[in-house]
Amino acid sequence: MQLLLGIDIGTQGTKAVLFQADGQRVMDAFVKSQPRYPAPGAVEEDPEEQLAAALKAIRECVTKSGRCAADVAGLAISGQMAGVIGIDAAGHAITPYDSWLDTRCSAYIASMRTADEIVLRRTGNVPSFNHGPKILWWKHERPDIYERIARFVQPGAYVAMRLCYLDASAAFIDPTYLHFSGFADNAAGCWDQELCARFGISAAKLPRIVPSTERVGYISPELASACGLLAGTPVMAGCGDTAASFLACGAIEPGICVDVAGTASVFAATTDQFIPDTKTGILGCGRSVIDGLWHPYAYINGGGQNLEWFRATLAAKTGFAELDAAAADATLDERLPFFVPHLGGRVSPAWPDLRGGWVDLDWSATPATLFRAVLEAVALEYALYRDAVTSLCPGFSMREIRITGGGEQSVTWNQLKANRLQARVCGIERGGGAPLGVALLAGAGTGVLPALEGAVRAWVTSGAAADPNPATAALSRVRTRRYADLLETLHAWSLRREQGT
Repeated sequence: MQLLLGIDIGTQGTKAVLFQADGQRVMDAFVKSQPRYPAPGAVEEDPEEQLAAALKAIRECVTKSGRCAADVAGLAISGQMAGVIGIDAAGHAITPYDSWLDTRCSAYIASMRTADEIVLRRTGNVPSFNHGPKILWWKHERPDIYERIARFVQPGAYVAMRLCYLDASAAFIDPTYLHFSGFADNAAGCWDQELCARFGISAAKLPRIVPSTERVGYISPELASACGLLAGTPVMAGCGDTAASFLACGAIEPGICVDVAGTASVFAATTDQFIPDTKTGILGCGRSVIDGLWHPYAYINGGGQNLEWFRATLAAKTGFAELDAAAADATLDERLPFFVPHLGGRVSPAWPDLRGGWVDLDWSATPATLFRAVLEAVALEYALYRDAVTSLCPGFSMREIRITGGGEQSVTWNQLKANRLQARVCGIERGGGAPLGVALLAGAGTGVLPALEGAVRAWVTSGAAADPNPATAALSRVRTRRYADLLETLHAWSLRREQGT
């Protein structure tokens, strides 16, 4: 049986996974990333180390599988979405990977926000620590290097280009990244000349936009032995890691939502409309890899990290299973304190000065109630994200929420989300995250999987589900409203604190 290879260049490291054409996982390999912190606010990676990690992960994956390299029909790569790499005319990196975690471009976020509304309407996202401000940083802070940059690309494209020995003329980006670009007409799927001109960026420095399933090249003879694949193995464009994860959850129809319960807590809907959030400023809107579908989304930076913080700091490193069981008592909800999960500032919308805490505590509070409040806070935040989607898209109906990530294991958390959102929450039994998503794209691009949507339905299997308790609907509405009021009050307070008043 032919094999399909999915590779994800993530923040923690690079993962390669081999799948059979029927979706069965064959083997995987992981190589840890090597971030650098050369200055305050700076977070970088060496693109050559990212390439080396991909080569090693692919080689280990193929070797350990015991399968013949000739069985690998094709591969695709997903990667971190909001950072940039500058490459020269030959296609080699002349800048570090300027990570999405790097905050040095803050001043250029502010300068782009003079045109917030037009950027949001065209791209689907407000300027943040993403492509536009980062490109402006290189232009103004490192002009000598900027002049030598032929194209800006992301890690997934860079590694694919190096695997195929492509030069800058073949540099590419797929449409799932465009909402982070700052310079795209996302609905039209092209670079926006007005935005480029407004910020003095030549569109010639931006890569060509190609479909996620397009064959961008073939494994070169020079790197075939290094990665353990045959020269001539097809390489598809792939997509951003988040979009790949959504595909791996089967979010290929309107109404299917995704909860990425990882270090960050990401909630995404699936719609058939491009809906820039000019009403609330909460949502970004990115393309799905499925033509005609979009993913309005928002996230809590550190929503899942809060659980580890609680366990390590306030629960004497009690196991998560024990904490989960202790917090399972739903009879606590009538007197549950509220938890604000934004310990590092709120991202959606951008309220960077907001901080976290418990509110409405009394002497009945216990570790169990405090932990349940931490879990509930993500569900309440998600309810605000859902409301933002329905306000923009009145015909939207949430069919179910598919959950992926480590938080999927928490029965208590899943039930809280189901109750607060009054929607079914399903785990993914045979998922695989971003590598599975891009393996599907590799299959579609090679023709091994002639019908992408049919393959998604065959590969992605739902697991255990939590159904909402209708008796909790009224309480959930009340707590969501009170939570929203609390955030507004604390936001105003945090602004006064920053102003010293």
